[in-house]
Amino acid sequence: MGGGGGGGGASGQELSTDNMKGIVLALLSSGFIGASFIIKKKGLRRAAAATGVRAGVGGYSYLMEPLWWVGMITMIVGEIANFVAYAFAPAVLVTPLGALSIIVSAVLAHFILNERLHALGVLGCVMCIAGSVVIVIHAPQEQEITSVREIWNMATQPAFLLYVASVIVIVFVLVFYFSPLYGQSNVLIYTAICSLMGSLSVMSVKALGTSLKLTFEGTNQLIYPETWFFMLVVATCVLTQMNYLNKALDTFNTAIVSPIYYVMFTTLTILASVIMFKDWSGQSPGSIISEICGLVVVLSGTILLHVTKDYERIPQSRSVYAPLSPSLTTRLNGELLKHVEDERTSDEEKTLRRQEMY
Repeated sequence: MGGGGGGGGASGQELSTDNMKGIVLALLSSGFIGASFIIKKKGLRRAAAATGVRAGVGGYSYLMEPLWWVGMITMIVGEIANFVAYAFAPAVLVTPLGALSIIVSAVLAHFILNERLHALGVLGCVMCIAGSVVIVIHAPQEQEITSVREIWNMATQPAFLLYVASVIVIVFVLVFYFSPLYGQSNVLIYTAICSLMGSLSVMSVKALGTSLKLTFEGTNQLIYPETWFFMLVVATCVLTQMNYLNKALDTFNTAIVSPIYYVMFTTLTILASVIMFKDWSGQSPGSIISEICGLVVVLSGTILLHVTKDYERIPQSRSVYAPLSPSLTTRLNGELLKHVEDERTSDEEKTLRRQEMY
């Protein structure tokens, strides 16, 4: 892999310029998205106080609240930063860093919303930071790509085609057989569909982002049909994710959906990236093991942020459907209230948590 063979074997390898850009963008994305949750929640509260009608009971007065729109714009900026980050750095580096948005939300909630973190929540935040640092230190270098057709060649190599075929077959079996029978009783059905499709969407997002980056640098990639194909795959995968994540949130408590989804999505995304882009090619076994250990620590820290809440079913009449982005970070935002001490269980609070999975 270009640039990754020489420095991949040392734990103290220097970060490439592209990797550094990807890290900065991923961190900015986590900051913006984490902050957006707090801003939007403040907007929802202000709108409810002004009109007396909460979002949880069907009110839409928050659409007239400027603070809510500030939060939405902040989230969009974060999503754009995350999208661009994939064009500069490997998914094995960018994806786990998305967990840091939880820390941003938790810290801001502590100071702005007066929601005190549990001791386990603090430990989970520390674990996420520690694991992210390990991943950054041992991350592989981004492969230099000069054309979308190079990415197409990677996407059509036998190993990745086998992965894609396996994903499609498993998703079809889950959708048409297991979902009708067990979808309403087993949280793994819907989250598995979302995670599997999410791994393909991230690969396509990275391909599309790289194509746009090259185009802006003066090498037009829009003339190639492969660019438009990747765009179609992104749209298809995201729509599928949106549908089944909403089903999961409508049926199960987000305290259960979010950590399971995060672990499955992150693991499958990194697996897909390793197969397609050969992220670990040229790295020493020590660096690869360190990255895996860092990932496990991040995953464990995220799960730890949710273990204080009980599993429960959410009545269908309370569901609020929300769109889904391919990134990891926004899938976790709605979970802030799940790892803080807050005994309020109003419809507004529960609705907000599901909305923020956007």
